[in-house]
Amino acid sequence: MSASPTLARALAACLACGLSLAATAHAMAPSTVPQAVPDTLAQRLVACTSCHARVDARGNPVNDVYFPRIGGKPAGYLYNQLLNFREGRRQYPLMTYLVEHLPDPYLREIAGHFAALPPAAHAATASQVTPQVLERGRQLVFNGDASRKLPACVACHGQRLTGVEPAIPGLLGLPRDYVNAQFGAWRNKARRAHAPDCMAGITARLSFEDVAAVSGWLAAQPVPADPRPSPAASIARPLPIACGSAPEAP
Repeated sequence: MSASPTLARALAACLACGLSLAATAHAMAPSTVPQAVPDTLAQRLVACTSCHARVDARGNPVNDVYFPRIGGKPAGYLYNQLLNFREGRRQYPLMTYLVEHLPDPYLREIAGHFAALPPAAHAATASQVTPQVLERGRQLVFNGDASRKLPACVACHGQRLTGVEPAIPGLLGLPRDYVNAQFGAWRNKARRAHAPDCMAGITARLSFEDVAAVSGWLAAQPVPADPRPSPAASIARPLPIACGSAPEAP
């Protein structure tokens, strides 16, 4: 038996409404097509920049006292640190997790990528120590302490304290708490380097007061207009203390 004209019109209206609703729902549904992510080294290193190059919602740098900015540091230094984390000489679980399965060539590529970026540093901070302590820090940085076989910081890290190519890091533009934490890590053997570990030996000769003086003085200094590492020839060789991370040329 055929449907009445009224019933047929009602069925047709329901069908049209259903099709319209289905089309609307499809248009409103989120796209199921995955967004393409560029396969670039910079994209793969977002895990690094999320800590070492943090920015706020407006894109302004966010200073974090325990995550140093690594852009513009010597490539050899960055490569050594990646090796140290991978091989257990430095202890920080997140870094170990990120690099423990990466081969040497990839670590070199990562180091080269960050070394080629413009240097970025924390701004100098007002000193929280006395003028006498600051002067002690300045003396250690520029003159060392021969009575305890402590070389001057500038003898290795460069007269401008911005580091020396290819593997000696700069000391300016680092937060005081970060510098203190690194001395603590060397003292507690949570941070080590290729033997002979020159910084472990220096730290063992520094008193806690010396560490506070050096870190306080360094953090209070402005970064030079050109904060790039100095050329290798800018410091005298051999270094005043044997250093496995910056060996003498064969």
